Amino acid sequence: MKKRSIVSLVLLAVGLVFIVIGAARGEANAVMQKAIMICMECIGLG
Repeated sequence: MKKRSIVSLVLLAVGLVFIVIGAARGEANAVMQKAIMICMECIGLG
């Protein structure tokens, strides 16, 4: 059970590192722009 906890924590840490790297590169803004365009197309404004 302890080994499973360690693996979970390592995967969580890796995920957080990737989130920080993406945010530092400005990827969050690109994702938000794409999400806005998809929503606008869904309701018929795009």
